[in-house]
Amino acid sequence: METTQVFLDKHLADIARLYAEQRGSNLTELIESYLLQLTQKKKTDRAEVPDVVLSLLGAGEPVEEDDLNGRKAYYEHLKEKYK
Repeated sequence: METTQVFLDKHLADIARLYAEQRGSNLTELIESYLLQLTQKKKTDRAEVPDVVLSLLGAGEPVEEDDLNGRKAYYEHLKEKYK
């Protein structure tokens, strides 16, 4: 294991040390687990997406790249409706 110095505000270090002790840990383990969480890649599997959402893929009509929120299409719809 490699040793690295980390400089923290004394008040912050004291609070973090108490937090770790309350959870049966120490400051080193607390920092190490936090850094592991930060650096782990989040895996998103298609299996995690609910079937209901997957069933909606491709259900709508294709939209223009510059009209992703549909405002142009809605404006055109209103123009046709109120001719």
